[in-house]
Amino acid sequence: MSPDTGIGHPYFPQDAAIPHYEANMASLAVILRGFVSLIVVFVTSGLYVGRTINPGLRMSEMAAMAWFLLCFFLHAFFEGYFVLYHNSLAGSQTLFSQLWKEYALSDSRYMTSDPFMLCIESLTVLLWAPLCLAIVICIIRRSHMRHPLQIIMCVGHLFGVTLYYGTCFFEHHHKGISHSRPEFLYYWVYYLGLNAAWFVVPAVYLFQSIRNILLALECSEEAIREVKKAREVLKETTRLRGEFEEIRAERNELRAEYNELRAECRRLLQHT
Repeated sequence: MSPDTGIGHPYFPQDAAIPHYEANMASLAVILRGFVSLIVVFVTSGLYVGRTINPGLRMSEMAAMAWFLLCFFLHAFFEGYFVLYHNSLAGSQTLFSQLWKEYALSDSRYMTSDPFMLCIESLTVLLWAPLCLAIVICIIRRSHMRHPLQIIMCVGHLFGVTLYYGTCFFEHHHKGISHSRPEFLYYWVYYLGLNAAWFVVPAVYLFQSIRNILLALECSEEAIREVKKAREVLKETTRLRGEFEEIRAERNELRAEYNELRAECRRLLQHT
């Protein structure tokens, strides 16, 4: 079968049109080794820079940085590559192309320029990649903007994964179309397993951000209550001070009257 017919390929559905498909020249081990090496170098370099700028970063902050650096790398470079070269991935032998062809065994929509995948991946590249980088910067600077941005990013990841799973589920159960090969590696490891990380981890960080914001609001409300109490105490102190000044003034008046009476008594005694 000719590759130009879109039939001579290993993807599901088997009649998917994938022109100019060429099998990967490198082995899976070589592809993964190169890709993982890039990720490790990028993430560790980012962590080193962050720790250099802010030596006081805690381990939890370093872990969050590592996650969002990973997300930035994947969104900006790996998924960005798909958005730019989706038409030629099937016949290309670059590292990212071969990795996409391997992953597409679990979701052939990446080989067919599926409109949904192009839309969601373009959104990911244009919005989520810069947002991940912004969160990393906020973590390094310990900016108060971290958690609002982190909530947006986590909700975006959760929403994207839900749509990703949901569209495949709908097509499989309502149209009988499966985009994944049935083997355990492709369906359970690639499709379900790898993408599940972008559901579990964002859920954890979403909970973390909501908790931190709630704690901050509680502290703020407590501070407001303390300020109100301080104002009431100050107001009461001012009132008591006013009363004290009035009593003091009355005392001075009485003392003046006493001195006048005393002087009058002395004058009368002198005349007698």
